[in-house]
Amino acid sequence: MSVYPIIMTQSQFTHRDNLHYPFEERGLQFGDGIYEVIRIYHGTYYLLDEHVDRLFRSAEAIKIKLPFNKEEITHLLLELLERNKMTTDGKVYLQVTRGSAPRDHIFPADVLPNIYAYVGDQPRNLELLQNGVQTITQRDIRWEYCYIKSLNLLPNVLAKQAAKENNCYEAILHKDGLVTECSSSNVYLVKDGTIYTHPATKNILHGCVRMAVERFAGELNIPFIEESFEVEEISLADELFLSSSTSEITPIVKVDNLDIADGKPGKITRQLQEAYETDAKIQENNTKHTV
Repeated sequence: MSVYPIIMTQSQFTHRDNLHYPFEERGLQFGDGIYEVIRIYHGTYYLLDEHVDRLFRSAEAIKIKLPFNKEEITHLLLELLERNKMTTDGKVYLQVTRGSAPRDHIFPADVLPNIYAYVGDQPRNLELLQNGVQTITQRDIRWEYCYIKSLNLLPNVLAKQAAKENNCYEAILHKDGLVTECSSSNVYLVKDGTIYTHPATKNILHGCVRMAVERFAGELNIPFIEESFEVEEISLADELFLSSSTSEITPIVKVDNLDIADGKPGKITRQLQEAYETDAKIQENNTKHTV
């Protein structure tokens, strides 16, 4: 990913080479922080409000007091795109940690959070969106608060690496035989015209695109059931797909070397992809008209 030169740090803007933190930084030493990844199309954020809302939910969950309100951080993120003259497809990475302080498990007193955000190009992977991807299954070994978008991602990293080593795009995680989500995306099973996915509990990340998928399903009159499905049910699925800010809505055509149905993206997945593209264009147009 090509990173643009101007970054946002605290509530200021500077060149990326000027960003430095002390070695005693709680995000570095404890993973004591949160983050968001926000998709950009043609220089316009997609689902920005949803990501900002989740940032505040995550901060509250781990007791980080953010030094700005939602309107202020939204303005800073918009200014970040303007300062970089961003007009292409890409993403923003935004990170907040509890701050810099002498290493101690106990929260430091009177320390400001460390905040930064940067922009990078990321073209859409049209080939994967069109043809689908292969995945593997892996046991879910993560902690019990996956709804927090925290920096503690080692289990996710290990699962994603296992997928790569098996020439796959993603790893579908399961706990006690029930599918939760993927290493960096939500996952859905389609059977007899109905979409099934794990309920939005503490055991999964409440994806912003996941919320959009539910909305699209309602608009298309496709039943959307928040109900866990078992690993064994994957082989019987009519369709399988995943979603995330960077993967959009991607068909899964093979799991553990077994084809899903006929091994091709399904009708409902295609309908949702079309709804996604339409929604992204609407948000882009609305943003341009209000700027």
